[in-house]
Amino acid sequence: MAILEVSGLIHRFPDGTTALSGIDLVVREGEFVVVAGANGSGKTTFLRHLNALLLPHDGRVLVDGVSTADDPIRARRTVGMVFQDADSQIVGETVYDDVAFGPENLGLEPDRIHRRVTAAMAAVGLAGFEDQRPHLLSGGEKRRVAIAGILAMRSRVLVFDEPFSNLDYPGVRQVLAQIVALHRQGHTILLTTHDLEKVLAHADRLVVISAGRVARNGLPAETVKGIDALGVREPEASRNGMPLSSWLR
Repeated sequence: MAILEVSGLIHRFPDGTTALSGIDLVVREGEFVVVAGANGSGKTTFLRHLNALLLPHDGRVLVDGVSTADDPIRARRTVGMVFQDADSQIVGETVYDDVAFGPENLGLEPDRIHRRVTAAMAAVGLAGFEDQRPHLLSGGEKRRVAIAGILAMRSRVLVFDEPFSNLDYPGVRQVLAQIVALHRQGHTILLTTHDLEKVLAHADRLVVISAGRVARNGLPAETVKGIDALGVREPEASRNGMPLSSWLR
């Protein structure tokens, strides 16, 4: 069953520059899709259309069968996004307040908010962090706070824009483990990254965007071959002919 259906998506920046030039993509519920592309290829612009932060100038984006242009609020409840800069998503004075922000804006009663926040924090390994100040946490912990905020909204689709950016090795391992666990729990995952080695072995599909178009779309082991021609570094393991299963570590 398709949870995301994008057809003929065109987006132009205010100066008239075309950022997306007719994107077509279908994502099935429960898939793990990695989106790759060179800087300026349109990856982040594309992701922002999935939860109606941006609306198409032409074409359409359907979230669970409903156009984002017709019901952007529904799209934002279904599709949660973790931005590259986790600090930009922090709005609460404490971790608990930050994770509770979304459910509070849904108008839920306090006991339901508490249950959602408690469950979301436990799911990302942040139980006991309720009273900590989020801006003082490590990079990996901030990303997990952002993920918890999305989980508290009960988002079925989780979108991550460069989730490993500026993280040290322990932070990368923490965040990757959470993303993989969320996929195993049934969430649909879309993720952009410049470092395919970290995540590609966990993915169902690799989509490559180049110059605002889908240039490749297929099984990771096949699609990654020769990806350098599209401005994305092909992992050494792929160059050496190692199977994807051997990348897991």
